[in-house]
Amino acid sequence: MTTMVTHTGYLIARALRALLRQPVFIVITLVQPMIWLLLFGQLFKRVVEIPGFTGGSYIDFLTPGVVVMTVLFSAGWAGMAFIEDMDRGVMDRMLSSPVSRAALMAAGSADAAVSTIVQSIIIVLVGLAVGASFSGGVLGVLIMLLAAVLLAVAFSSLSNGVALLVRTRESLIGFSMMLTLPLSFLSSAMMAKETSPEWVRTVSGFNPVDWAVVASRSALSADPDWGAILSRLGGLLAVALIMGWLATRAFRSYQRSV
Repeated sequence: MTTMVTHTGYLIARALRALLRQPVFIVITLVQPMIWLLLFGQLFKRVVEIPGFTGGSYIDFLTPGVVVMTVLFSAGWAGMAFIEDMDRGVMDRMLSSPVSRAALMAAGSADAAVSTIVQSIIIVLVGLAVGASFSGGVLGVLIMLLAAVLLAVAFSSLSNGVALLVRTRESLIGFSMMLTLPLSFLSSAMMAKETSPEWVRTVSGFNPVDWAVVASRSALSADPDWGAILSRLGGLLAVALIMGWLATRAFRSYQRSV
């Protein structure tokens, strides 16, 4: 365990150095969320007048949804770093060393978590600047960050695991798009469940993306439903652990195929 922690620390430092050398990555990944927040926030602001829609102003409702969607799309690309390491031979050198496979996966997840926190804080600040208000205050924002980080760990682990299996950028991009778009729109990220078809509401109950959205919105509200928040955070934690375990096992498949 001590060895794994040590290895994880070294690998996290390596990933963060790479991120600091290319901070433009975070800027680029924020372009789409800004379009969602600023453009959609204005285009669809009157949807709150639809019967059954709850949640105050649409910008209040949309901001946590944009945070979660940003996490999903960014984490879906996490495996690109693994593919780059494979192409450069770095992955093979690491796997031939005593480095812990779990540490490799944990470092990738930590890198995604750091990016998620920075992106989420910027989105919240922009949301506040354009009129959003969060009755849940700082505690609500912290809970939203926790939900976002758990979702980022789950989907970055999945992306890393798929990268080890497919080993090409094109395949990973295709998988990411196939997964992220349906999961986004089968959630309440942009539209209240009350206005969605019954089958969408049923499916969203099994969607980790919706769990993160619901937990975040409830935490930011004036009257948080702590039972709903904790149950969904627990579900996200379970998914993150399962995805991390499965993705770590993908190293075996990669090593057998090289």
